[in-house]
Amino acid sequence: MKLFSCLMALLLFLLQAVPGLGLPRDTLRCLEYHGYCFHLKSCPEPFAAFGTCYRRRRTCCVDTTSNFHVCQDEGGHCVSPEIRCLQEQEGLCPRRGWKCCSEV
Repeated sequence: MKLFSCLMALLLFLLQAVPGLGLPRDTLRCLEYHGYCFHLKSCPEPFAAFGTCYRRRRTCCVDTTSNFHVCQDEGGHCVSPEIRCLQEQEGLCPRRGWKCCSEV
């Protein structure tokens, strides 16, 4: 998780340093608070809504506990409900109804 945070900080620094490549202001604010941008209108548990992302097209969700796991951070892949997982795992996906799979 520390490596992920360091990489995100580096990415944000580079995006701000290069003109024209910056993220929208609402997205930067969300990431500063260690939030995630979800396609959903409401945030899944244990997240709480904290504004918007990507010019108000997504919801910024901030963790309210320290017990959350985002699928990609745990090495999984978010797949649509039609795809069958060989092995499903615990993890949050940004689209409603999608599931987290360790093997597809």
